[in-house]
Amino acid sequence: MIYEKVPHITVGAIISKMINGSLHILLTKRNIEPFKYYWCMPGGHVDMGEKVTDAVIREVKEETSLDFNPVFLGYQDEIFPDLNIHNVVLLFYGEAAGNLKSDEKEVSGIEWIPVQQVLSMNLAFHHQAAIRMFLEKKGY
Repeated sequence: MIYEKVPHITVGAIISKMINGSLHILLTKRNIEPFKYYWCMPGGHVDMGEKVTDAVIREVKEETSLDFNPVFLGYQDEIFPDLNIHNVVLLFYGEAAGNLKSDEKEVSGIEWIPVQQVLSMNLAFHHQAAIRMFLEKKGY
């Protein structure tokens, strides 16, 4: 397939915390296409002139109301020819603080989900691979 445009630069945030001795990952349920109603990591597109770390902090704040302290993890390509999507995703991980509240325009749900459950879910985009990358890096 020949793409009519260049790839988009996007960011993804893997936000984790221990709850009752078990690692949990914060996921949001998409309220927009593509992948509407799928669970995913907070994230989105980098705006023109915006630094990547500023973009991931902004996206987390917009979607969850949390303040995120990002640490760079790596990148992955998200290529979906049938949807004419090619994203280059810059992945970050870290903890977040504040009161959790979802942006209902973009997000229809938000939950801290045990990592073992996350690993069995059908997530949006290639977020399953991103979370596995995080777990490997952190030695989980």
